Amino acid sequence: MKANIGLIGLAVMGQNLVLNMNDNGFKVSVFNRTTSKVDEFLDGPAKDTEIVGTHSLEELVDSLETPRKIMLMVKAGEVVDIYIEKLLPLLSAGDIIIDGGNSLYTDSNRRTDYLKEKDILFIGTGVSGGEEGARHGPSIMPGGNKDAWEAVKPIFQAISAKVDGAPCCEWVGDNGGGHYVKMVHNGIEYGDMQLICEAYQLMREGLGLSIDEIQNIFAEWNKGVLDSYLVEITANILAYKDDNGQPLIDCILDTAGQKGTGKWTGINALDLGVPLTLIAESVFARCLSAQKEQRVKAAQHLPKNKGSFSGDKLMMIDAIHDALYASKIISYAQGFQLMREAAKEYDWTLNYGDIALMWRGGCIIRSQFLNDIKKAYDEDTKLENLLLADFFSEAMTKADAGWRKAVILGIELNVPTPAFSSALAYYDGYRTARLPANLLQAQRDYFGAHTYERTDKSRGEFFHTDWTGHGGKTASSTYNA
Repeated sequence: MKANIGLIGLAVMGQNLVLNMNDNGFKVSVFNRTTSKVDEFLDGPAKDTEIVGTHSLEELVDSLETPRKIMLMVKAGEVVDIYIEKLLPLLSAGDIIIDGGNSLYTDSNRRTDYLKEKDILFIGTGVSGGEEGARHGPSIMPGGNKDAWEAVKPIFQAISAKVDGAPCCEWVGDNGGGHYVKMVHNGIEYGDMQLICEAYQLMREGLGLSIDEIQNIFAEWNKGVLDSYLVEITANILAYKDDNGQPLIDCILDTAGQKGTGKWTGINALDLGVPLTLIAESVFARCLSAQKEQRVKAAQHLPKNKGSFSGDKLMMIDAIHDALYASKIISYAQGFQLMREAAKEYDWTLNYGDIALMWRGGCIIRSQFLNDIKKAYDEDTKLENLLLADFFSEAMTKADAGWRKAVILGIELNVPTPAFSSALAYYDGYRTARLPANLLQAQRDYFGAHTYERTDKSRGEFFHTDWTGHGGKTASSTYNA
């Protein structure tokens, strides 16, 4: 009997996806560049399963039913293209190549078109959930050539996470749509993590709470509107003790790593002109954390005049809770607005309610909160910004006062809150009918003759002023709003 699907790349994610597929009744063939890993896998985690090991790409392809479906779980970038070129001579028209790594969406655009010319179907799919999700049910976000969807749908939906019986996997969109949505997911993940870290630091340094006290707070918060995987694991992390009985968190160096997806999200937001401020600040916060030696030196040369909190700690803990919740809403509002603009720019049809459903289970940002996003888009499929939905606008109004108190606490006690603060600035800017950009545009026209629009004239009609009396009447032809 031929295998239903093949998978290349037996690192942690690849192995766990294969075991997941096997558990769901699919026969899987596997290959790895270092072929000894195939044997180790079959003798170890895959022992006594129906999984088939192969030791060459030819053997892998020959072991598959038609149309052949081959999933790549390899490093994003050039390695994916190398494997595509190696596979092409071995495949037939209608066969399917699936890239399940964290590829840049523009690469998936290119690969979809390139393989279509060769009568090969391509799917670029985001897979979120880490090791545990891959093994027991990830969130899967497929895009690419839709002609391939029906062939892989039974496998993907079977192995994905389920919430209320619904699979956290649905077709996202053409070309790089799947990897684009995964990129935005990861950007929001950067934001969520940074927000949680800022709440932690405000309680630790600002309020002087112990690790055990903060752990109890996060565990309690996970029972309410902040119920989410990341808040849950934060409580678990803070409860973990090292061999000496001390909180392990205090022994971990404060330098954060990143793999680039948050950066990609910020770059794309700049390209599309979307104010993705919170996620961008979250990326920069990781960059700043990496400057450990400079920060240690600066702490000596630029000492803080740090006071201490003397107010009602319980009330301030509630304020920090509200800051975390309101900022989280901003993060998602910005992320979904980015996807909305991308759909216009790249001619994709994205279902934002379905995307929220796909993120409810299996993935890193899974939370109860996503049900509210789904409802918002069910009520208004053309919703421009989540902040305009009644549920979220009311939530923001309730959290407003506490949010400001938390940011002020950070300012007064020298505790940095870049994500809380940038989210609040965006919120205030978004609901300001008249911003000082009129002065900015006047400045641009003064030094560069970039022109401006007038409040007493129709939109799209541009004007230039000779501000100095000797600048001339010629205006720049490169006006940008």
